[in-house]
Amino acid sequence: MIDVEYLEYLWPMRSYLITCGNLRTKANIIAVSFCMPVSKIPPLIACAIGRGAYSCELIAASGCFIVNVPPRKLKSKVYLCGSRSGRDVDKFKQAGLTAKPSRQLKAPVVGECVAFMECILRKEVEAGDKIIFLGEVVEAYANESLSLRGRKILYCEGEFPRRVYGTRFFLK
Repeated sequence: MIDVEYLEYLWPMRSYLITCGNLRTKANIIAVSFCMPVSKIPPLIACAIGRGAYSCELIAASGCFIVNVPPRKLKSKVYLCGSRSGRDVDKFKQAGLTAKPSRQLKAPVVGECVAFMECILRKEVEAGDKIIFLGEVVEAYANESLSLRGRKILYCEGEFPRRVYGTRFFLK
């Protein structure tokens, strides 16, 4: 047996675009791969976001976030949203993504994504270099073509987290 970086064997992971803030004032997008369902009743999702991320401030202040599911064709835009700070740039504009109103929350959805889970913040948990945001899903919806035709989504996966966390891996 040899010692390894534990994250190395958790990839590929699905990447999501988390939107937060306010569509009318300051909205932001962050790419997140540390995101998972944690309860069916009530419907809860946990997303871990770096402590210093601008999105942490926006989620804590607004009390909500939206999990947007990007198709594979958005891979380069997902990487851009995960490698820049919303404090410095408008990631919607820079990535060429469309901010659209969500059904219930002030945060926008990403128009180019294929499914959406609007979440009300229920709890924040400090977890090392991350904050885990536990959100209750109050709305979940997807593009009609996905559910009616049984089409499978080719999810954006793998490269974003590896490129961002790549400095932690042993390079050969």
